[in-house]
Amino acid sequence: MGNTNRLVQNSAPLYLYPNKDKTVLIPRIVLYSSEGEFPFTLAKKQFPVRLAFAMTINKSQGQTLNKAGVDLTTPVFSHGQLYVAFSRVKSPDCLFVKTESNKAKNIVYREIFRA
Repeated sequence: MGNTNRLVQNSAPLYLYPNKDKTVLIPRIVLYSSEGEFPFTLAKKQFPVRLAFAMTINKSQGQTLNKAGVDLTTPVFSHGQLYVAFSRVKSPDCLFVKTESNKAKNIVYREIFRA
């Protein structure tokens, strides 16, 4: 599951989008904790999911992120977008890129450099 997926709880099963015809069951797990001063063990049931955030490349402009993932399965479509996406992190080790062909097209409008 990634940031492009949306989970909708419909009674017991959870449906995973964009494959909305496919049902994925996520079992609840029980976590136990006996830490602290209390004379009992705490049990908590929860779904093993992680909170995730997503934003557009344009929305990320001007921000510095600790880690970033860029989905290039749909190519960037505007001048400078690839640069903006890749320059949000301080180190290339913190950048994760998803592509279908290990290549990305950088859109550059050369006309703006001739003015």
